[in-house]
Amino acid sequence: MEFLGATTIIADPICCKKVGFRFFSDIDLIITIVYHKSGRKSVQFLEVHVRNRDQLIEIINEYIETLPPAQTKRGVVIEPIRGKASILIGVRRSGKSTIMAGEIRALLSQAVRQSHILYLNFFDDRLRGLDLAGLDTLFETYREMRPEIAAKDRIYCFFDEIQSIEGWESFVERLIRRENCDVWLTGSSAAMLSKEIATQMRGRALSWEVFPFSFQEFLTHRQVAFAGPISVTTRRKINQCFDDYWQTGGFPEVLDLQQHMRVMVHQEYLRTILFRDLIERHEIGHPKALMDMTHQLIENVASQHSINSLSKYLKTLGHKIQKSTVSQYLDWLEDAYFLYGVRIFDASVTRTEINPRKIYCADHALVKSISLGILENSGHLLENLVYITLRRKNEKVFYYRTATGLEVDFVTVEAGRKRRLIQVAENLMSPKTRERELKALVAAMREQKIKDGTIVTRAEDENIETDAGAVQVISIAKFLLAN
Repeated sequence: MEFLGATTIIADPICCKKVGFRFFSDIDLIITIVYHKSGRKSVQFLEVHVRNRDQLIEIINEYIETLPPAQTKRGVVIEPIRGKASILIGVRRSGKSTIMAGEIRALLSQAVRQSHILYLNFFDDRLRGLDLAGLDTLFETYREMRPEIAAKDRIYCFFDEIQSIEGWESFVERLIRRENCDVWLTGSSAAMLSKEIATQMRGRALSWEVFPFSFQEFLTHRQVAFAGPISVTTRRKINQCFDDYWQTGGFPEVLDLQQHMRVMVHQEYLRTILFRDLIERHEIGHPKALMDMTHQLIENVASQHSINSLSKYLKTLGHKIQKSTVSQYLDWLEDAYFLYGVRIFDASVTRTEINPRKIYCADHALVKSISLGILENSGHLLENLVYITLRRKNEKVFYYRTATGLEVDFVTVEAGRKRRLIQVAENLMSPKTRERELKALVAAMREQKIKDGTIVTRAEDENIETDAGAVQVISIAKFLLAN
């Protein structure tokens, strides 16, 4: 009998721990120990997972016959290279599996035989707890099922959410190097972009990030043309579509749902991300603290947060969490592509590290579904949308603080070290707001010697000449189409 380890899970208002044992080679016994507030412990329930070859054959056959349905063509351009795994990385439910299913359909349309395609989703509970030896068994079983595949024949492997299996890198590298396989992977962890992964796979991987639908993809989904000259009628349709996009966000599954269902699905996304990508993966011992911190960040999206401020907040709720643990929680939320931390733009690495980070969420509409909504800050949601739009194309996005303490929402560093300053304001109708936003932007333009700047608003368009250079005021819909 082999001990498989323990995983802490949420079960309010108590804490649970899953403990696993393996009997023989294909039977997993998982019991859940419940820690009651009184200090008493009890076994709540048990699970038995049997993974024999008959079950593996069933799983292998099932997936290739039940591909995710075809959906709107995405803007992600994947250019596979023979001898390298193609990895799609992004937040859960952003459409990675659908893109991968599209690649499978493309192969089938090119007369690749279905028997030469292996597709598995490791999010499947029947594959929970699988280890490196289990991956080898899976592939051996597939080979036995397909005796017609010659040694020289190419095999196409598609693996969803493989990052949960320790040691997957060496397995995939071996498939590419020794088994004549083309491999596509999806994952919801930025760790799959790391240098360590590249080293373990000996450079045999290329990665593409997948985000929820952009506004352009949303227009494609709604079959509204936006390329080339735009007529008055088309512009009206685009603005109407933006109003819808503002409400729905970009997660593919919720685009055509009614509001109450969309809220339910978004909230389920949060629970899944917290449990599967953080609590279970990292064996978090204080799940309630993580949940409280996550809600605090979402409620105050586009605001500055420091480890100190978050630690003090959790302390007011009665959580005794070390600052290092809070820092880990924040890193893991970013690793799951759920939240993004934006650092200050500064030549000093030390100042960049010690200054607060501004936090943004993967999807502006998900923020509305999760937050209380009592005092919804539409300006911050607009800023969130602008950030995600910038982040799709560029990892080098910062916020800027002038020498006199004025703040500009974004400075991007683009190809050739070209810098771009972007301010976000819901509108400039108030003279005070107009003065404040322009004052900060113009000061930053002077300090950085940049001759133009941008202010993104909800619906205003204007060109402003200043003594530091030209400022373009642009409506969010036009900004999203231009970017």
